[in-house]
Amino acid sequence: MKRLIFICLSCLCFNNIKAQDASLALQKKPVLNAQIIDDQWRKVPDGLNVSFGSSNTRFARELPPGTAIEKVWETKAWKGEKIHTQLLLWSNKDVSNISIQLYDLKDEQGHFIKKENINAGMVKYVITDEFRDGCGYRKAKDFDSSYVAEAIDTRLSATPLQKNNTQPIWVSVKIPASTSPGLYKGVIQIKGEKDYRLPITIKVLNKMLPAPGKWHYDLDLWQHPAAIARVHKLPLWSKEHFSAMKAYYQMLADAGQKTITASIVNEPWGHQTYDDYPSLIKWTKKKDGSWTYDYSLFDQYVAFVMECGINERINCYSMVPWKIAFSYYDENLQKEAVFTDAIGTPTYINFWKTMLVDFTKHLKQKGWFSKTYIAMDERPMEAMKAVIKLLKETDKGWKIALAGEYHPEVEQDIDNYCIASKWDFPAATLQKRKEQGKISTWYTCCTEPYPNAFSFSSPAEGVWMGWYTARKNMDGYVRWAYNSWTENPLVDTRFRTWPAGDTYQVYPGPLSSIRFEKLIEGAQDFEKIQQLKALYLKSHQSQKLEELNKALEIFEIKALGTTTADQMLKKVKPLLNL
Repeated sequence: MKRLIFICLSCLCFNNIKAQDASLALQKKPVLNAQIIDDQWRKVPDGLNVSFGSSNTRFARELPPGTAIEKVWETKAWKGEKIHTQLLLWSNKDVSNISIQLYDLKDEQGHFIKKENINAGMVKYVITDEFRDGCGYRKAKDFDSSYVAEAIDTRLSATPLQKNNTQPIWVSVKIPASTSPGLYKGVIQIKGEKDYRLPITIKVLNKMLPAPGKWHYDLDLWQHPAAIARVHKLPLWSKEHFSAMKAYYQMLADAGQKTITASIVNEPWGHQTYDDYPSLIKWTKKKDGSWTYDYSLFDQYVAFVMECGINERINCYSMVPWKIAFSYYDENLQKEAVFTDAIGTPTYINFWKTMLVDFTKHLKQKGWFSKTYIAMDERPMEAMKAVIKLLKETDKGWKIALAGEYHPEVEQDIDNYCIASKWDFPAATLQKRKEQGKISTWYTCCTEPYPNAFSFSSPAEGVWMGWYTARKNMDGYVRWAYNSWTENPLVDTRFRTWPAGDTYQVYPGPLSSIRFEKLIEGAQDFEKIQQLKALYLKSHQSQKLEELNKALEIFEIKALGTTTADQMLKKVKPLLNL
């Protein structure tokens, strides 16, 4: 492995390096030797230093923040919105037992935002790498690595601060929907070698965000239940496993997630993850050649996730896995067998037709058929057409989800279509899909250096995605992995394939992350944009509508090659809080 460079390489602006996209900046790493680092710490005032800092920056642990001291956090928010900032602590000597004290915020009329709505979490550092080659197998020794500010741990009430270290604290405030508009003031107190009291001022506007479950923004992060069993050392599908999963799925529901990821075959993605991805349905070929399908685990799991608040869609993976290998139990052989015939062949059609007829009947009995989709990743055109034909012959009510390139040949058959970032839906097609109630989203993966959600990506890119979705008149954003963790995810986000962090957005605990919180902020901004556009249109505020539409025009992916997401957002975010 190359020497770990203990600096945050996603946030190079404070080192007087020309601002550019985080992924590009990672490939032009500055040389910061020990002498340069020591010189920077000698300039720091003795003792504990405190300041607020931008939530769009990953601050380096081994460098002083290098940002203007901000002793006050002043911001605006809608009712129902979650807002955040960072509190920075740094020192050129050891400081023990630093703690954070939170207080109610109050306006002049005596209304409160209770401290229970305020959270402060220590930002933990994890190992990341670089984009460079994007997709493909990689060895850690071939890629530069660094420690990066990422996971947010709200479980710690106190922390020591080592000499010549910076410790960010993620501060978030959830504005209750019942909050009266007004100017709310309070303080956040840092207790260290002495007490520091930093003022907070939040202007709550007379505008309301709905609860996440009612957001129009369609955020879809694919879930991986087996990974939770492994990191918590619990038997798969045990009572304890389901209990451990609850907090993860509720956290995802609170981000606006609407879709359940359900595997109906073993390893629908060809075991590309660290953990197994087992089927929720047990397939059995009887001695007489007939088939039975045990849906008991599928039913238990889907009902559980719905109870956690994710209940609009069930995406079933997959009739078209990356590796055509469908395992089942063969009673004659008394062991597991594998079906490998190609998609579209008579034997494939017969294999799946029997299951689909039975599955359709079961879903209708459960009342779930109308919200269930057979989901596909990109496959050859003829294979996709064969699957679509088979589904529609089985029951015309079957719905289909597809993530991949834009294909006009099958577009009309896809109810939930997610296209890669390099593609656009034709405007007329997109409008028709909206009128038909179909879902149209976009995704990024290991292919795109930006915008993305790697552990080294600029935090602002998560927010940028919400604006880009609004710009393209789409419904939301998809990323393949919510929690497909690496071997030691709280320490090292690198994986044998793809750039670091590609396989998960949150951490075991569950712990949120800077990038996950920024995805939520992007969803909130999308909701604001939709509300404001409707309001301006209805109230004939043509100038404000034109200004907002003009602001959206800058959100093109190619623009991130010369302008950072943070720079773009600074220009337009104020339009949402007038």
